[in-house]
Amino acid sequence: MLAIDANIVVRFLTRDNEAQARRALEIIRDNDVFVAATVVLESEWVLRDAYEMPRDDVIRELGRFCGLERVTVGAADAVHRALALAGSGMGFADALHLAQAQDCEAFVTFDKSLEKSARELAGLVVRKA
Repeated sequence: MLAIDANIVVRFLTRDNEAQARRALEIIRDNDVFVAATVVLESEWVLRDAYEMPRDDVIRELGRFCGLERVTVGAADAVHRALALAGSGMGFADALHLAQAQDCEAFVTFDKSLEKSARELAGLVVRKA
């Protein structure tokens, strides 16, 4: 199994550099690959910020990528839950924070909006900071 970086994911999805896109496709097609949760996070940020891809398209494409047969995602349950939360309108980074906090006794933040999302969308116990 090969661990891949965000630049492989981004080239695979955007195909903006023909040679690198071809190589990314070969790597993913011909190998079992591991994608860390942090790589998914970075890929989301790059696609949304640097490529100015609409957020809904980013979430859809990352979800499709994470579901490919030869792709193993680190913290897969949390990443898939974060993608679902992000599909409901939450920012992906915050969604990933909440998804990875599911087994904790409570979530603590100064961010009032995130506090509300933690409680309402993620079903977490929230404590005041």
